[in-house]
Amino acid sequence: MNDIPIGLLLLAVILMIVICAFFASTETALMSINRYRLRHKAQSGNRSAKLTERLLARPDRLIGVILLGSTFANVGIATLITILTLQLYDESGLVVASGVASILMFIFGELAPKTFGALHPERLALTSAWVYVVLDKVLYPIIWSANLIANNLLRLFGITSQQVSNHSLSSDEIRTIVAEASSLISKSHQRMLVSILDLEKITVEDIMIPRNSIAAINADDEWDDILEQLRSSPHTRLPVYEDTIDNVIGILHLKTVAQNLAHGDLDKETLIGLARAREPLFVPAGTTLNTQLHNFQSNRRRIAIIVNEYGDVQGLVTLEDLLEEIVGEFTTDPATLYRDIHQEANGSYVVSGSINIRTLNRRLGWNLPTDGPRTLNGLISEHLESIPEPGTSLKLGSYTVEIIQIGDNVVKMARLRDL
Repeated sequence: MNDIPIGLLLLAVILMIVICAFFASTETALMSINRYRLRHKAQSGNRSAKLTERLLARPDRLIGVILLGSTFANVGIATLITILTLQLYDESGLVVASGVASILMFIFGELAPKTFGALHPERLALTSAWVYVVLDKVLYPIIWSANLIANNLLRLFGITSQQVSNHSLSSDEIRTIVAEASSLISKSHQRMLVSILDLEKITVEDIMIPRNSIAAINADDEWDDILEQLRSSPHTRLPVYEDTIDNVIGILHLKTVAQNLAHGDLDKETLIGLARAREPLFVPAGTTLNTQLHNFQSNRRRIAIIVNEYGDVQGLVTLEDLLEEIVGEFTTDPATLYRDIHQEANGSYVVSGSINIRTLNRRLGWNLPTDGPRTLNGLISEHLESIPEPGTSLKLGSYTVEIIQIGDNVVKMARLRDL
């Protein structure tokens, strides 16, 4: 041992530190690499990414290779420094040499390499994957034997090597990713993505047209009144009911009505027959929007009647209402867009009490609370805990509200202003 040149020993020590740094940096890189970006690269045909995915699929074997290599390097460094110290000094110098070796290993073999691996995980992981594939094959007998012992030990605690970590993301985690991707995704697209995620939380009750605001045809009305309603309706589809709105018999498509009217063969019996030909789609009040979207698709419908647990009609929801929850208002008709909202010269808004709060927030960019009542009338009544009188003023968050009109024990019209 004393005949080994000092220069060769120093070179061997440096080589061992480099080996130790390699395993330390690549371990950090492989364990912190973005799995979704890695999967995208692998699916795009990147061979390095495919190799990296294959390695990470068996973390027990990969960690075995890393630990075996780093252990070999650490033992080699300790041995070489001991030999080098004994050649230059006596045994009393071993304590100092051990301290120096520990500092060198901490800085150059662990801290700096791991920091580099954490800062550049993708570049380092994809490059080192080729080395680890070779090491995995060369060291397989040793790694297999070591893993056999380790896995049997872990099995005593109910852990198996097949239990690979679940890297799927929750809805809240996806929201965080979307929010942090502002430099890559426009604000409008961010809002749409978040709105899609919110479909599983919002129910049809949150966006429905309430019962007393449903535009529908009463088959018991006079024929002239029905014709006038057909001529003046802005909607292409109208529910038809007999006696009360709880007895909806069908959905009438005005295109079909217009065709029959043009041929002069439209009467009340024909109209009722056309309505019955299209049975209404009834959905429970607690149905989430993502479920309702599936209902619209599977039933090829655009309108659904919302009923409570007793079968009473609560409201109506349309495919357009649902899509507006994702993309926002997309109608180009100002009269349709603001049929329940009228802006005044002083910047305030005269709003129908029956308007849905989510719709009001979406159209005006406000943030009135949506976790309670679903209509403006309900929000005002809940806040006051009574039916207000015209002229009553109140404050809802940062918004002032003045009651303009009351009718049938509900707020018909109110004036709102954002402070």
